[in-house]
Amino acid sequence: MAEARLHWVSGPVIRAVPEGDFAVNEAVLIGERRLLGEIIRLTREEIVIQVYEDTTGLRPGVRIRGTGYPLSVKLGPALLGNIFDGLLRPLAGGEAIHVEPGMRAAPEQTFAFCPRLKDGDTVAGGEVFGEVSRNGVTQRVLIPPDVAGKVSHIEPDGDYSDNAGLVTVKAADGKTHTVGMQHTWPVRVPRPVTRRLPPDRPMITGQRILDTLFPIARGGKAALPGGFGTGKTVLQESLAKWCDADIIIYVGCGERGNEMAGVLHEFPQLQDPRTGRSLMERTLIIANTSNMPVAAREASIYTGVTVAEYFRDQGLHVALMADSTSRWAEALREVSGRLGELPGEAGYPAYLSSRLASFYERAGRVTALNGEEGSLSIIGAVSPPSGDFSEPVTTHTKRYVRSFWGLDRERAQARFYPAVHPLQSYAEAVDELAGWWRERGSPHWRERRARLLKILEEQDQLERMARIVGKDALPPRQQCILLAGELINQGYLMQSSFSPTDRYASPERQSVMLGLITRYIDLALQAVEQGTSVDTLRGMPILRKLQRMKEDLGEEALDDYAELEHELDDAFAALKPETVHEG
Repeated sequence: MAEARLHWVSGPVIRAVPEGDFAVNEAVLIGERRLLGEIIRLTREEIVIQVYEDTTGLRPGVRIRGTGYPLSVKLGPALLGNIFDGLLRPLAGGEAIHVEPGMRAAPEQTFAFCPRLKDGDTVAGGEVFGEVSRNGVTQRVLIPPDVAGKVSHIEPDGDYSDNAGLVTVKAADGKTHTVGMQHTWPVRVPRPVTRRLPPDRPMITGQRILDTLFPIARGGKAALPGGFGTGKTVLQESLAKWCDADIIIYVGCGERGNEMAGVLHEFPQLQDPRTGRSLMERTLIIANTSNMPVAAREASIYTGVTVAEYFRDQGLHVALMADSTSRWAEALREVSGRLGELPGEAGYPAYLSSRLASFYERAGRVTALNGEEGSLSIIGAVSPPSGDFSEPVTTHTKRYVRSFWGLDRERAQARFYPAVHPLQSYAEAVDELAGWWRERGSPHWRERRARLLKILEEQDQLERMARIVGKDALPPRQQCILLAGELINQGYLMQSSFSPTDRYASPERQSVMLGLITRYIDLALQAVEQGTSVDTLRGMPILRKLQRMKEDLGEEALDDYAELEHELDDAFAALKPETVHEG
């Protein structure tokens, strides 16, 4: 392999004189400790390398060896249920307090293997050749996407190390490939698929404000911006627990050590509502704190999305939570400054937008190479300084996501959860998803959603007016709109993540609740037009029942919702002859 000699060091960036042929994005090993780096700039006289480990102690003259391969990670069944750093090195299970410099592979693990092919079968890249299981969890193992040919040998049922070769494939050119449970893939190269599918079905989160007002398609992209203390991490944990994804990838990118420690402590204790077992069995955490090498923070995003694509190619639906892309962008800014590049807006590099695109565009619902349908949905948290959504990371992110869930500090301080502001958020996939809701018995979902947003916008305008003239000075219809807005916010959009009844709402339950609330609003506006006072509406017992139905009526009580609708109609039918204004 080619070698080079170091002659300049500045933090995570080093420069070296090449003594052989290198390539851009080639992984290199630096010094006796074999620190991992990646070539990011290349001339005939000099190579520039960003180092993913601590460069303390490096000096001019240190030898650098090329690997001949791009920066890659090993993908296999041992990933699930574990915690790694940004380079996919294990952070749990070892005796060392810190990840040692130059540390690479995780210790070997043993799985029970069951083949799905036999000698003489023809295989293509991405095909499933067997299943492995351990502790009751079964996973598929894949032929690497760049390998194809005829099976000349495959191991029988039995227990094997994840480093062992299990199948031998003879390619058409005569070359022989030995494939095991693991294979490597470059982190910056998207894994190939047969075709991309339209985003015509939602990823159900169980959060009413998201599923009803701002849905994300399965295989979609969402941004979750919010200032400090607005509940980004809590909401992402709720999404990880309740969304209908098969695999959860959580990437803590440059977060504070204490916050990341909290995630590492809480996730293993979460119970999977599907199985009743630990949620960690189908979760992978990539933890990169703010004091870890800054270049590794930059790589952690690509590592996470590469792992997510690997599980997607098994025919699984994957949700990737990145917290937060702002810290990742800060890593780009620091490395760019070390390189002496001309800064763009707010000091970020001019290529910030294209780097965000290369991350978010790897999401999608696809047909994998083996014919299975899989999806990768990306939810990226953004931490804009002072909650300013006009800063560069948030602005550029908006260009590539189709769901924008803006968190509001005032709603968070008022203990409104989720603190997603309905007038600062949006979703672009509503028309594509309306058909899915229609098939589930909610043909009016799109119209009711639009109605709620219109009322909330009108409520916001009227509240500003009421601060000046007072609510009592407003016409009865406008007072009724304020009452309807309160019911929508308090009775539908607000959820309690601690309530066994309210922490999750199925699509069927959301449809029924949405229908009851819109029915109440129609009847209330009609009653006001006929002379009923808003104070009378506010004092009706049925209003209290509607506000409490999210707590009082659970998933198993759909028949009780029908009874509540009859009570609603009866209450307004009894109201009309009694409360007409005189004159």
